[in-house]
Amino acid sequence: MLERIFGRYQEYSLMVLRLGVGIIFVGYGAVKLFGGLSDFVSFLEQARVPFPSIVAPVVAAIEFLGGLAILVGTGTRIAALLLSGVMVVAMLTVTLARGFAGGYDINLALLGGLLCLLLSGPGKPAVGGDL
Repeated sequence: MLERIFGRYQEYSLMVLRLGVGIIFVGYGAVKLFGGLSDFVSFLEQARVPFPSIVAPVVAAIEFLGGLAILVGTGTRIAALLLSGVMVVAMLTVTLARGFAGGYDINLALLGGLLCLLLSGPGKPAVGGDL
């Protein structure tokens, strides 16, 4: 029964995933890039991440631009690959020590969505191809 109701919209499921994942990364990246970069550098210093003044703008740019790419569906696989790397490093360096709830839970959820997009591409509708 549910297949009859929702089956015709199946080709839009990846777009829904892209919107959710993309909005989150654009939001986090924008906070860091446009006003919070020095706070992010300080946070990375406290977390003992090497070269925080280099890592902070790179991560912020990957989050913001990667989130935009995923939102519109251009370069989705490349963006998903880069953002997956950011999530894995964030888990290993910061959130894993905090435990699941309030720690790496959001990283794990986003990583799952990113891996789906990496494996499947952007779906329909999308601006770009399968990159």
